[in-house]
Amino acid sequence: MTRLQGSNPNRTMLVVGTLLAALLIGLALIAVRGKPAPGAGLTADFNLSTVPYAGLAEAPVSVVVVEDFKCPVCKTFEETIAPELTSKYVQTGKAKLYTVVWPFLAEARRLPTDDSKLAAQAARCVYDQGGNKAFGSFKSILFRAQGDEGTVWATKARLKELAANVEGLDTGKFATCLDTDATASLVEAEKKMVEDARVNHTPTVFVNGKEVMNTQGQSSYLMADVSKAIEDASN
Repeated sequence: MTRLQGSNPNRTMLVVGTLLAALLIGLALIAVRGKPAPGAGLTADFNLSTVPYAGLAEAPVSVVVVEDFKCPVCKTFEETIAPELTSKYVQTGKAKLYTVVWPFLAEARRLPTDDSKLAAQAARCVYDQGGNKAFGSFKSILFRAQGDEGTVWATKARLKELAANVEGLDTGKFATCLDTDATASLVEAEKKMVEDARVNHTPTVFVNGKEVMNTQGQSSYLMADVSKAIEDASN
């Protein structure tokens, strides 16, 4: 999974010891005051009213996948888990699959251009013009075209080229939307929603508001984990 990164300062032995003790106390307080217990998972009450999804509106189970278009593990999820989820649960009307975009990677990597945010804005421009179907198409295109997460690849020029492959999209309107940052405030609101839920890696999957836990301790989700969560939520 792709996670937020940080760094620790180097001091003299005395200062390091003091800081370490303070840090351990602080972490313990954070755990008590709000963090979930180990293995308990997160819960999230996302506002999904304007979030793109695949499936029937009346589907009884809501699956939310938090992703960054620059995240390589998200690409793997989309290529391996998502198709099976779609055929088994979305197309059968058992669940709807939401995509919540959390553009954090470019900022975390300290890239000169925040192309995580640009890709998120572009996807929102497509959604605002063409709805769920157009968004789904553009999402697939973005992940297929994904470059290295440590480089700036989702430039406005490149995003316009990719959007031209979305059937029925008015590329002129799309370009204006992207160039004027018309969807920036919506992207920021979605980013805040994710961070308020204390998500710290992508992809993160929620089923009816509860985080799906990986029972195998691997770096990416297994279909069995997500499937079990959906089946449990259906009963």
